[in-house]
Amino acid sequence: MITFKEIPDKSSDIKKILHPIVKEWFFNKFEDFSLPQLYGILEVHSRNNILVSASTGSGKTLLSFLSILNELIDSSEKGILEDKIYCVYISPLKALSNDISINLLEPLKEMEEIAKKKFGIRIAVRTGDTTQAEKQKMLQEIPHILITTPESLGILLASPKFKENLKKVDYCIIDELHALAENKRGTHLSLSLEVLQNLSPGMCRIGLSATIAPLEEVAKFLVGYENSKPRDCKIVEISFLKELDVKVLSPVPDLADSSHSLMHKEMYKLIHDLVQENRTTLIFTNTRSATERVVHYLKEKFPKDYTENIGAHHGSLSREHRLDLEKRMREGKLKVVVSSTSLELGIDIGYIDLVILLGSPKSVARCKQRLGRAGHKLHDKIKGRIIVLDRDDLVECSLILKDVIEHKIDKIHIPKNPLDVLAQQIYGIAISSRIHIDDLYSLIKKSYSYKDLEKKDFNSVISYLSGDYSSLEERNVYAKIWYDKETGIIGKKGKLARVLYMTNIGTIPDETFVQVKIQDQVIGKIDEGFLERLKKNDIFVLGGNTYKFLYSRGMTAQVSSSIDRPPTVPSWFSEVLPLSFDLSLEIQKFRKLMEQRLKDKQNKKEILEFINKYLYLDKNAAEAIYNYFNEQFLYKEIPHSNKIIVEHYYDYDKELRYVVFHALFGRRVNDVLSRALAFAISRLEHKDVEIGVDDNGFYISYDKKLNVMKAFNMIKSNELKKVMDLAIDQTEILRRRFRHCAARSLMILRTYKGRTKRVGRQQVSSSILLNAVKRISIDFPILKEARREVLEDLMDIDNSILILKNIEEGKIKIKEISTDIPTPFAFNLVLQGHLDVLKVDDKVEFLRRMHKLVLAKISIKK
Repeated sequence: MITFKEIPDKSSDIKKILHPIVKEWFFNKFEDFSLPQLYGILEVHSRNNILVSASTGSGKTLLSFLSILNELIDSSEKGILEDKIYCVYISPLKALSNDISINLLEPLKEMEEIAKKKFGIRIAVRTGDTTQAEKQKMLQEIPHILITTPESLGILLASPKFKENLKKVDYCIIDELHALAENKRGTHLSLSLEVLQNLSPGMCRIGLSATIAPLEEVAKFLVGYENSKPRDCKIVEISFLKELDVKVLSPVPDLADSSHSLMHKEMYKLIHDLVQENRTTLIFTNTRSATERVVHYLKEKFPKDYTENIGAHHGSLSREHRLDLEKRMREGKLKVVVSSTSLELGIDIGYIDLVILLGSPKSVARCKQRLGRAGHKLHDKIKGRIIVLDRDDLVECSLILKDVIEHKIDKIHIPKNPLDVLAQQIYGIAISSRIHIDDLYSLIKKSYSYKDLEKKDFNSVISYLSGDYSSLEERNVYAKIWYDKETGIIGKKGKLARVLYMTNIGTIPDETFVQVKIQDQVIGKIDEGFLERLKKNDIFVLGGNTYKFLYSRGMTAQVSSSIDRPPTVPSWFSEVLPLSFDLSLEIQKFRKLMEQRLKDKQNKKEILEFINKYLYLDKNAAEAIYNYFNEQFLYKEIPHSNKIIVEHYYDYDKELRYVVFHALFGRRVNDVLSRALAFAISRLEHKDVEIGVDDNGFYISYDKKLNVMKAFNMIKSNELKKVMDLAIDQTEILRRRFRHCAARSLMILRTYKGRTKRVGRQQVSSSILLNAVKRISIDFPILKEARREVLEDLMDIDNSILILKNIEEGKIKIKEISTDIPTPFAFNLVLQGHLDVLKVDDKVEFLRRMHKLVLAKISIKK
């Protein structure tokens, strides 16, 4: 049963179970137990499964280890410490694993100093960076606490020698659970935990997470299932313990009518002033390119203040660079670090006074995680500033801040039944030991991620792995497991099986840049994420010029020059984080409340009072939000949770018609709805159309007359999944995702006999394989998984179906309007791609001109 622990244990009760040395060490360091520790230490001591959800710096890690160290020291003192692994600690990051090792060894050393003797407790780290000599040492001197990553745990479970050491594990700690649960690394881990639990039936699971939702589902993900029911687990939920000092700031008083040069100048002046007021500052951007840009501009504009005391940290930088920067931050040598997402997790970077967020973090959970890096100690104040640069950002960030302060959180998406990860894990289980197919199916169904796995999907993966599809051998895809259908026994096949598995394990795909060419002439490079989004004839900007996408082969994209047409896909599209669905609903709710007050003809003062009461803003921000909504209302109408505005707009300069759907459901949903609509138009009108998508809606653009609404009304909720299967069938996004899935399922071997296959060769191989599996079956398991990944993980098919259902049932109304100038809510959406060809100054001036035209229209209307 999953239950919430409502009442903390007494400090005196926890003291009773602590060994005198542990107790003395703890109270030399701390005045008392933190709130999460009062809830959790005794649960770990009693070996109960527990999920602890609390902010960074609340004492979660010490909570998980204190009882374990207590037991090990007690056993050492009594002379009963065994040569076995007592605890497996799993972290998503190798850097975090090293941090934990240091942060465990230090307390252990201090406790030994108190005791004036060594306890003989061994702690070891096993990651991809562990040397062969260190691995051998672990076999000879078994660590009592093993610190590892999900991938390395998978390798250990398939290693015959080391596997024996995993048969009596008492505790398994999964740190940063929120960073694992929502992706395939977490899926892989959930199956590894079931294999580990099978080896150590008495093992308890301890999940440590930042603030996350839905907690009951995350708890089920942590502990898995037994006899079709979730195992017992207690949930400890601690909201922000620290005092919050968080504000939304605008660098200029008027976001709608400020020049780019002024906005740019004032933004960097604001950042500089904030940095100088504090000892250490961490700045989060939403893209890697923005991270580099901020560092460059701060150095350029304030050369005396920023030289060696500033640094950038993101995933594209080398491991050595990142580790050096983290070390310098801990040593207090850096005044400011700028990061994209790489410092969101709990890597130790020392004390941070202030966290600055440049633009919306797109989810409440991510905002809390980023802000939580400030004041990393228990009773420190969390000091954060969110800097906004346009009115959409202002509304979004204001609602995020409201949810942060009011302890609301958006729900994460946990992938269900990924068949590529399943294939990889079955292969690992088969090379480890022989198992009956029914026992294997039962074991897999214990994982939360596979509790609803259908037998036919399981059997299709077994058929692929055991070589039932002989035609694939022509493409060098051979049987990977041995399966005796008469006895039902599955086992290892081939001498190289273990080596192939261990050199190809993992779920993170290899990615690289794609060369852009006009025939044989190289134009430049784009990243794979950007290529995924391109459709044939899409226009994009590269190096200041516009090009039309024709097709791709391997890691080369063929294009033609496109001088006259504006871009249809903005250059930054692949980097931007999508808005969470829950947050989009919160914004829509606020929109509806604002519309009601404007319809009721409340005066400006009354509406400003409501804005200030509902949100946590300063005077300028409240005024800007009022003006934004009032302009939209006076010009046309405000879309909201129960009303989608469809705006028909004709651009006389470009002789293009736009149909803008004001559907604020986040990019993942709008990606589905826009693609389904484009597919319906292509079937109904036999024409291709241009699509633009962002979090606030999507548009269809065309030059000749089309009946867009007729096509939209053809799309039914109960048929959307089939429509989308067809809509993505010939797309780059499916081709690329099939390669990822083929590599995870070991259809494509990234490493073979010591040789690594380049990503380009992988893509060529996967294109050939894709055609081969389509000939076998449209539901071949790895192809089926690629479609599921695109529609469920990358996009949001489930909420898209829900929205269409609400439209069919009349819960969401569709209202059409016509404009000759886009409404204020449509500015950023309609202009996003087309402004790519303009210089930044021109973009801002263009938006200012549009804003003035709307104000003129409103004035005439009055």
